[in-house]
Amino acid sequence: MAVGNSTFPEMNPVNGFSLGTSFADVKGANPSQPTRDDITVMMFPDTSTVAGVFTQNAFCAAPVLICRENLKNNIRILVTNSGNANACTGDQGLADAQAINQKVADLVDVNIDQVLPFSTGVIGEHLPTDRILNALPDAINNLSEDNWDAAGRAIMTTDTRPKGASRKIEYQGQVINITGISKGAGMIKPNMATMLGYVATDAQVEKGLLQKLLAEGVEKSFNRITVDGDTSTNDSCVLVATGTSIEVNENNSELFELFTSALNDVLLEIAKAIVADGEGATKLVSVVVENAESSKEALRVAYSVAQSPLVKTALFASDPNWGRIVAAIGYAGVQGLDVSKIDVYLGDVLIVASGGRAESYVEEAGAKVMSEQEIEILINLRRGDSQETVWTTDLSYDYVKINAEYRS
Repeated sequence: MAVGNSTFPEMNPVNGFSLGTSFADVKGANPSQPTRDDITVMMFPDTSTVAGVFTQNAFCAAPVLICRENLKNNIRILVTNSGNANACTGDQGLADAQAINQKVADLVDVNIDQVLPFSTGVIGEHLPTDRILNALPDAINNLSEDNWDAAGRAIMTTDTRPKGASRKIEYQGQVINITGISKGAGMIKPNMATMLGYVATDAQVEKGLLQKLLAEGVEKSFNRITVDGDTSTNDSCVLVATGTSIEVNENNSELFELFTSALNDVLLEIAKAIVADGEGATKLVSVVVENAESSKEALRVAYSVAQSPLVKTALFASDPNWGRIVAAIGYAGVQGLDVSKIDVYLGDVLIVASGGRAESYVEEAGAKVMSEQEIEILINLRRGDSQETVWTTDLSYDYVKINAEYRS
């Protein structure tokens, strides 16, 4: 179950960035009947620069530890398995990830520390390393700049559809492409990015600037989504600039602004796609908090509402139980909050005015908004001039079923 358009978008190839997939049967669920590929390899030239952001979860997975260490090097390859997170697996998990890195490095003739590994899936189980090693040659043999759709599917776990976005910049006769994919449907409240996100551009971008652009873009995209309030052990987002097109730097303000805007568009689109495909989701919900004293305060209130199980179940039921919304605002922990100034809207319907039920509000109007697939909750605190938006989902029967059966 998912919200909105399920058609995978047209993806502009990124010059120098190739993707290949294969089937390793990582979960071991159907060894005789391959279904969806579960291994993805992405390769790019040595002219590339690479930036990354990773989970803040203390129980971070083995591949995250290796990525953080290797990112300082001249990265050439990304390798991903779905179906197993390789998290909470100790020294064996690190050894398994390095064995995969070594195999990839040998196959394409790079150094092992030029490989970044990624895993997603069940926590606490060791990788089927032999099956993955045997599947890697097929993934490398399938490398193509046009394989974004295949890669988007191969990194999925409980996702119901692949997620991608692409932008093209034309500047003084030159073309820059920015294309990305993401995966994630549950265990989503990233403290940096998403469960997995990969974005590539053929622009030339200095590594320090690339890291800055990724961190800033992630803060306004992947760090503004929540499905269930859980931060994964494996969250990773990587931005690769292959350097095969024109240079982007802050000295050329016109091109820099075009590039930054397009990059942020891609990041936001693939972040919101995760929410729209949230486990069991039937609704995509924007929680907007305006006129807060600070960005931090606005986010505190927005997340309090967005993560409330009572608000989320009311959304699923299309029940305009606005008391749950104001309760979540009230326990958000905002010091000195004057509730008599607060207005709350469901879509364009004013439900709370100056801290109480709006005189104009009728239940039928609220119910009509709540029955829609895409809903906005607007909260005006009337305390300052800061505004933030968080995207979330409802909480359905299917969410419980999907997660109750996750390992079966």
